[in-house]
This record gives sequence, structure tokens and C-alpha cells, in this order.
Amino acid sequence: MEQKRIAVFASGSGTNAENIFKYFLGNEKIKIDSLWANKSEAYALVRAQKHGVETFVFNRNQFYNTNEIIETLRNRKVDVIVLAGFLWLIPDKLVENFTIINIHPALLPKYGGKGMYGMHVHKAVVENKETHSGITIHYVNQNYDEGKIIFQTQCEVLPNDTPEQLAAKVHALEYEHYPQVIEKVLNRNS
Repeated sequence: MEQKRIAVFASGSGTNAENIFKYFLGNEKIKIDSLWANKSEAYALVRAQKHGVETFVFNRNQFYNTNEIIETLRNRKVDVIVLAGFLWLIPDKLVENFTIINIHPALLPKYGGKGMYGMHVHKAVVENKETHSGITIHYVNQNYDEGKIIFQTQCEVLPNDTPEQLAAKVHALEYEHYPQVIEKVLNRNS
């Protein structure tokens, strides 16, 4: 049986990406094929290289106006693209050619959409005095954070929580659940 292959897309430090690398290390059924970054200074590239994961850097023109990325992913026999802190809107041609999974640091449909990422989300949740937040893992479509929900779980937001404290709770949920949900999706599609 051929291994399922994951391409991880990241824009930033890559903590979720690294967690995914570690989770699938030595997995006989699923392999991390590559890490793709839209910023040459993204620390996710360093994390990937540390784990022996091949890396690619691309620019806005390559992503939106060419088929280079699609062709390379196809040639590498990638089965699924996993977004791990990737901030650009995914172009239709990529959505149409690949299964793409994203994680969002809130309980969608609340606190989703353009500009709602990272600490922006946590600040909004705390400012609105929400009693719960969490994570949403979803398929990617042509709109920010509107794809079909695969999994959600929540954590309590205490009245005195700061955005930073909430972020720590949400990160713990991300690290615990994202790799497992990716594995379930890949096993379901085999």
C-alpha cells in the first residue's frame, strides 16, 4: 500500500506544522511530503528542515497566476494539503484539485473571515466576553473559514482570561487534535 502524502502550507513560525511532523514521524501509512511557505523568512521552513521535510518557497504570482504549485504537488503525488498558519486565500484552482484542510482558532462560524487569525481572534473573543472558544478544523473552499466543518472542540474562557491566556488554551487544543483529525480524514479517504 502506498503512503498517503501531506503537503503542509505555512506562513509563520510553524509550531502547528512541527507538531504535525512529529505526529506522523515513522507512520507507515502517512508521510509528510513537504512544507510550502509564502515567506522566505517563515520559521516553519527551519522547523521543516530540522525534521528532514523538503521545503518550497513561493510568491504571490506563482500561487495565484501559474500552475507551478499544482503541477509540483501532483508530481509529488500529494493527497492532501494541510494549512498550518497559512494566511493567504486559497485560489479556486487549488481548491478544485486537492483536498485542503485548515484549522481555525475559534468556534466557526464566529470569529472567522479575512483578518481573523491568531491574536486578532483571541482579542475579539475576550473583548466580547465569550464564555467559550476553541478550534474548528474544516475543509477549505473558495472563502475564508467557510468550508465544511470536520471537527470542533472548545475550552472555557474565564472572566479574567487575557487574549494570551486564551491563546495558550487554544494552542493546546490545536496540538492535541489537529494531527489526529488529519489522520482520520486520510484514513477515511483511503
